[in-house]
Amino acid sequence: MGSGVNSGSGPSFIGAGLGGAIGHKRIGTHYEVSCRNRAGELVWVEEVDNLVTTAGVNKLLDATFKSGLTSPAWYVGLIKGASAPTFAVGDTMASHGGWTEIAGTDVSQANRQAWTAGTVSGGSVDNSASQAVYSLLTSITLQGLFMADNNTLGGTSGTLYGEAAFATSQAVQNGYTVNVTATLTITAG
Repeated sequence: MGSGVNSGSGPSFIGAGLGGAIGHKRIGTHYEVSCRNRAGELVWVEEVDNLVTTAGVNKLLDATFKSGLTSPAWYVGLIKGASAPTFAVGDTMASHGGWTEIAGTDVSQANRQAWTAGTVSGGSVDNSASQAVYSLLTSITLQGLFMADNNTLGGTSGTLYGEAAFATSQAVQNGYTVNVTATLTITAG
């Protein structure tokens, strides 16, 4: 999940659990095929799940997170609080009772920071060439992060893609810089 690597400028969260082991799902398609004879009688039914190729998952990642949308179309947000956040698959940007986003008074940035996709390869894409960066204006405790397709800091519209909690709370201070690399992965197979 998350790992804090302290350097002179403060914490750096690499990967930070977005698309990690907890929320990582394999995608696929389930087919149901039936055949009827000339009299309309059912002859056979076959149900199968397909293998998704690496080229297929690369295309999905590219179309959803890179070239298929106006760039940048995804943003990284930070979660703050005194206790660990809770997540639910039904969470949306309008309704996520288990966590609180940082406020505009917490950071110098006016908006959520862009997640800019790099090269899609091997069923994976990240923003390591252009990390999302936040500059802290206050001392707070960070508990996790999320990705959404709306850049409004504290906003309640747009699609909430994923949310992740840090393994341990991360205390940050005024003047710290938080850098986020998020790697999105879909497993072929």
